[in-house]
Amino acid sequence: MENEATLRRLKTVEGHLRGVIRMVEEDAYCIDIIRQIQAVEAALNKVSSRILEDHLNSCVITAIQGNDKKERERVLKEITEVFEMSTKV
Repeated sequence: MENEATLRRLKTVEGHLRGVIRMVEEDAYCIDIIRQIQAVEAALNKVSSRILEDHLNSCVITAIQGNDKKERERVLKEITEVFEMSTKV
């Protein structure tokens, strides 16, 4: 099941983040901490991309193929908002 794979990835990221916290607590070298933070960010971005891909291939396709114009507009607006938020970060 795809949800299980997503949870597994997130738990891996969680463990990695705990490692970063430990590095900060132990006063590790700043650049090493930054590199580890970047690795966590990349892992989260990958999880986010997979969730978005699943959403596009299920909910969005269903809405676009449906007869409810308001529902089509709603899901397309959601996708636009997700991309707008990703550029603000």
